[in-house]
Amino acid sequence: MNIGFVGLGVMGFPMAGHLQAAGHSVRVYNRTKEKATRWVQKYGGELGSTPSDVANGADLVCLCVGNDDDVLKVTMSQDGVLAGLPAGGVIIDHTTASAELARQLSADAAKRGVMFLDAPVSGGQAGAEQGMLTIMVGGDRTIFDGIEPVLQNYAKCVKLLGPVGSGQLAKMVNQICIAGVIQSLSEALTFSEKVGLDTSAVMEVVSQGAAQSWQMDNRHRTMLAGEYDHGFAVDWMRKDLAMILAQAGKLGLELPITSLVDGYYQEVQEMGGARWDTSSLYARTVARDV
Repeated sequence: MNIGFVGLGVMGFPMAGHLQAAGHSVRVYNRTKEKATRWVQKYGGELGSTPSDVANGADLVCLCVGNDDDVLKVTMSQDGVLAGLPAGGVIIDHTTASAELARQLSADAAKRGVMFLDAPVSGGQAGAEQGMLTIMVGGDRTIFDGIEPVLQNYAKCVKLLGPVGSGQLAKMVNQICIAGVIQSLSEALTFSEKVGLDTSAVMEVVSQGAAQSWQMDNRHRTMLAGEYDHGFAVDWMRKDLAMILAQAGKLGLELPITSLVDGYYQEVQEMGGARWDTSSLYARTVARDV
């Protein structure tokens, strides 16, 4: 297929690479041109000058940018994707954005004969590099069935969860779970250290029981070492949590743990950790217990 890819951050860069390696013809665009140039040098493919240029002649265009405003800019502006994508093309938005935006984009795209799926991902930088992401999709079954093989190039699990917007709502569920688990793990590590246990040995044991989690398996060692450079930054997590709390507010739904952890991430930002990864909740816990 002819595929456009807009957004070559820590996730998009390897995701687009998997598509090119699978034999698709990929044209990329990134706001910082140097990164797009580096991608072409590494993987081949083509360099696009604008999102519209990337979309011109494409069968589908994948987006993986920062937030709602970024998605609107690369799709709806004069040189955006919708200005170049032919009728019958598909937009797949991997950005973690709002469900409202997904529905708006789907409607705007439909007016131009373009199809749309919201498809946020989970699995972090390592999952993107290894082609082992989980993809939560919202949209029409017929569209999904047509492009699922493309998504499988960088995923271990791809699932259609309902109409447009369902993928973004499912990603909110994902982030609620992550926030609570990381905070609990931070407290557990701190407790273990304070009572004088061999924390690495404790983690080896409890990870074989009901307390096991992806965060425990993949982050407890780096948390203990104070290493917080694993890709998904606190700033981005706070963006996601703000959307979740806004969505919950519209429903009159209280999310006390999510709200509490959002405040803790604000404290991490104030510590200078805005670009640390989400496991840096442990740094806050340690700082408060010293």
